[in-house]
Amino acid sequence: MEAIKRWVSHHPNLTAWFVLALGMVILLLIEARDVGLAGMQWFWLIAITILVAGACIWIISWGDDEEEDKATQE
Repeated sequence: MEAIKRWVSHHPNLTAWFVLALGMVILLLIEARDVGLAGMQWFWLIAITILVAGACIWIISWGDDEEEDKATQE
């Protein structure tokens, strides 16, 4: 358990990406279960959803660099 905590504290963006992607995929599966998609359609929807989650975390993390720069300047 301590190793997981250490990994999470060292990789906060990857952890956030994983958690957000998991939540988005679960919502996708719940909401689109009765649509009648083929297997490859499901695959690509899930793959693109994971990439969108990564892009969201990447955009959110842009502000982190500015805060670190301000802290080092002071």
